[in-house]
Amino acid sequence: MNATLSPWQIRLEAPGDAARIEALNADSFGPGRFAKSAYRLREGVSPIAALSFVAVEGDVLRGSVRFWPVKVGGHEELLLGPLAVQSDQRGRGIGIALMQAGIAAAQQGPWRGILLIGDEPYYTKVGFSRLPPGRVRFPGPVDQNRILGLSLKAGELLNLSGEVRRGAIEDPVCASGAGVG
Repeated sequence: MNATLSPWQIRLEAPGDAARIEALNADSFGPGRFAKSAYRLREGVSPIAALSFVAVEGDVLRGSVRFWPVKVGGHEELLLGPLAVQSDQRGRGIGIALMQAGIAAAQQGPWRGILLIGDEPYYTKVGFSRLPPGRVRFPGPVDQNRILGLSLKAGELLNLSGEVRRGAIEDPVCASGAGVG
């Protein structure tokens, strides 16, 4: 999938991108990112390769987005993030284009919805909305007003409720509160 009318290209993440994506995430979110609830849900879990996209401009990686399997109330859902764009490239539409590519690809799969913890004004640009407080519960402390969702199938998030737990654990890591077991 390629973005048109932009100087960058959106494509699926390749194995050779991993080190650059990790560096971009470290620059964007710092070392404290590992303590956040969303990161704890990713421990021992691989991102979904068909939903992991990068933005490149020439040979420069400008941004990245990944989607991860999670379970909510016994249902398989997706967790978006991290979404990272080089700090000096923000405001160019790279993050929106990355999310649009991931959402379009996710709509072709079996998932009902996508969850994230983030800033509502930004994510509403691609269709996310705030979920009712307390209905979907992330491990650890999370600002309920920052839990957002997007239905991939009409109205699917209306009935979504329960604990958010890691899905498809490949590497059994025990992080307190990450929902192992």
